[in-house]
Formats: sequence, structure tokens, C-alpha cells
Amino acid sequence: MASERTYIMVKPDGVERGLVGEIVKRFEVKGFKMLAIQMFKPSEEHLKEHYKDLAQKPFFPKLVSYMLSAPVVGMVWEGKGVVATGRKMLGETNPAASAAGTIRGDYCIDVGKNLCHGSDSVESAEREISLWFPNGVTNWARGFDSLIYE
Repeated sequence: MASERTYIMVKPDGVERGLVGEIVKRFEVKGFKMLAIQMFKPSEEHLKEHYKDLAQKPFFPKLVSYMLSAPVVGMVWEGKGVVATGRKMLGETNPAASAAGTIRGDYCIDVGKNLCHGSDSVESAEREISLWFPNGVTNWARGFDSLIYE
């Protein structure tokens, strides 16, 4: 199996609304393997590094302020096609454009409070994983992968 990793983060609104477990459940039920999970209260500098590709956007200051408003939960997931599939599971950045059955389609309304972040490429995932989990993650062999993958 060609496996990859992704970084999924539950944003402050998802943490405060008690949706962390629901988001974890969806990834587990899908068949992806969790390698790390941690609650963070990131600094402004840490968030600016995470979102550096958006620094020139007009909404950037508001995004950073929102991300500082409460803790976030960072996770690393592993599996075949986890980056693309994870983003499909999250739904569109704008929840109004998200299909029912996606996390954003089911649980949020406005783009400024869209519950979660998901890496947009394998390269971004590896950068984000290194940023949020500088000490590494737990790599482990799951016994029932043969029930999920061909």
C-alpha cells in the first residue's frame, strides 16, 4: 500500500462546540490511522508560520485572531490517498458550498468559522506535521489493515 500522511486541525469553533470526537470518528470509520493528536494553544508567531501562504490576503489578520481565540486540536492521519480524501471529508472551504455528509456541510455555515483545516498536498502536510509535531509522531503497524486495503 502506498501510504501518505496529512495534518488535520480542529479549529477553535470546533473545539468549543465539542466536535473533536465527531471529526476523529469520521476519519477512524473511514479507515485512516491516527499517528498523533494533541490540543494546542498556539502563539501568534506559530499561526503566522502555519498560514504563511495566506499572509497577503485581506482576511489574514482576522484569521489569526480567530485562531488565537481558543485551543485547537492537531492530528496526523495516515493512509492511502489521505490528503485528497481528507479534504473531501472536510468539504469546501466555504461551508455553504459543501455537500451534506461532509464535516463542513453538516456542522457549519460561514467560511470564517469552518471548523477545521486539512493539508492541501502531501508536501504541505509534511511541512505542517513538522511544524505542529516537531518531536515526531507515533508510527505503528495496525493489525487489521488487510481488511481496509487490497
